[in-house]
Formats: sequence, structure tokens, C-alpha cells
Amino acid sequence: MRKKLKSLALGGVIALGVALPAGSAIAGDCTGYVVGVRPISQYNHYSGNGFLAVRTGPGSGYTQIGELYAGDEVSVWSRRGNWYQVACMSGRCTNPLWGTPSPQGWVYRKYISAGGVCP
Repeated sequence: MRKKLKSLALGGVIALGVALPAGSAIAGDCTGYVVGVRPISQYNHYSGNGFLAVRTGPGSGYTQIGELYAGDEVSVWSRRGNWYQVACMSGRCTNPLWGTPSPQGWVYRKYISAGGVCP
């Protein structure tokens, strides 16, 4: 069923005259989980423990706008070098200790275990 829906969606994109680069992922087909960060029991915003920073752009120099926590599920939309553009789907990120609920932005790729059709 999923394969059929994906084919229909791709057909709709082509019918609209939008071309996709060969081998590109369709946004939203890649799901991941936050890994490798300290448990929330060790949370300390000031020292950077117990969360993965969500930023406005793909780099540590960009402003932090939210947080993801170990085990949170994310949808991966894009990649630039070692950074993923993600959106919180479920987990503690829907009710964070700091920042807006369900943040969307850029995170360091090392801390996301992703699968599916990923960019």
C-alpha cells in the first residue's frame, strides 16, 4: 500500500511539471531517532547535557531554537554536510524542557539514527 501511495505521489509531482533529481529522496520518507545524547535525567541546558540542540541553520554558529531528547522520533527532510533538517514527530520534544514544542530545524547528523529513503 505504501509503495502504491508513493508511486501516486511521485506521479502527481511529475504531472505538475516538477522534476526530481535522479536518486533524490522524497521529503518525509526518512524517519530517525535521537541517539547518543545523555539521558534526560542528566539534563542541564547551560552545560549542554541531556539534549540535542535544534538550530536555525546547518551549523553550530546558528541560533538554538529547540531541543530534542534521547529516543525522540524525527522526520528528516534535508541534509547539508553533517547536518540534517528535521521535524519532531513524537517523544519528549512535543513537550520540551526548553524551547518551543515540536521544534523544526537543523541538528548534527551524528545524533540521528535514520532509516528509510533519506537525503
